[in-house]
Amino acid sequence: MSEGGVVQMTTPFRIGTFNLENLDDENPAQLQKRIDVLRPMIERIRADLLFLQEVNSLPALEELLDGTLYQQEQFAIATTRTTAGEPYKKRNLVTVSRHPIAAVHQYRHSLVSPPMWRKVTSVPPETEAKQITWERPVLHCEVSLGGSRILHAINIHLKSKNPRDIPGQKQSMYVWKSHEGWAEGSFLSSVARVGQALEVRRLLEQIFSPDPRSAVIAVGGDFNADIDSVPFKVIVGSIEDTNNPDLRSTALIPCEFHIPKEHRFSLIHRGKGDMLDHVAVSGCLYPFWRGTDIFNELLPDESIAFATDVTYPESDHAPVIATFDLPDDWLP
Repeated sequence: MSEGGVVQMTTPFRIGTFNLENLDDENPAQLQKRIDVLRPMIERIRADLLFLQEVNSLPALEELLDGTLYQQEQFAIATTRTTAGEPYKKRNLVTVSRHPIAAVHQYRHSLVSPPMWRKVTSVPPETEAKQITWERPVLHCEVSLGGSRILHAINIHLKSKNPRDIPGQKQSMYVWKSHEGWAEGSFLSSVARVGQALEVRRLLEQIFSPDPRSAVIAVGGDFNADIDSVPFKVIVGSIEDTNNPDLRSTALIPCEFHIPKEHRFSLIHRGKGDMLDHVAVSGCLYPFWRGTDIFNELLPDESIAFATDVTYPESDHAPVIATFDLPDDWLP
């Protein structure tokens, strides 16, 4: 790469995201089976910055990373934590960085208050509105690059598309008693997902201010949303929806659009590939972007009846990796 006739030296920098699907150590034998298939995938990612989701056990993650470059080269690790300072019992976000993590923040209803809703199909009927909360915070790490440059690494896991429970409307975990109960559960799930996305967007607006053109941002994770969905557009920013080209500098660039549609999926459900996991970056990273990979060659269909961790110890999500050639003066 050259700038003003001067050859600029660059170094590859890889940003990856991977939903490990409920990584835990409750069954040591099963954990070992999972490690046997997950570790080669982790090693293949070779990320300098790695966003992980659904880490139920940090010791299990340590065992998974043992012997890999992430453990050998002393990568920095940050995780979501409860108000008591402990990791969550389930579905922690974990960010792994080759470069030092200077600060860690997390956001859950600190930028967006929980909306209120009185369930209309619950049995017995609700008499008062209750908060619609989301269970997972946003994990924001400030990664130190060269000089005083900071990479804002934002790890997210939005609410799944599964409907939220409605009291008295289910026969069992997956069997609903009525269409209207299922509809209200799906509505509440969507509200939580869009609410989380709004909290991410409000965080992005803070980072972009006062100079959006110099903000170095990477958002990665399980959006549980494809590119045409409202949550995705809320986070990434849609000039077409706002009809305001002056907002272009605060939009993110999704690092997947060059991949042909037939190969652009990170999860398979009922035989259909869905792109739910994404890496998106701010404009100042765009000139250095060289390509994106989705390791979806061996994905099982997560919806089939026997697609359990016992049968398929690999994750039901594919890793997504974006590669950049960063100028050497960007790196320590």
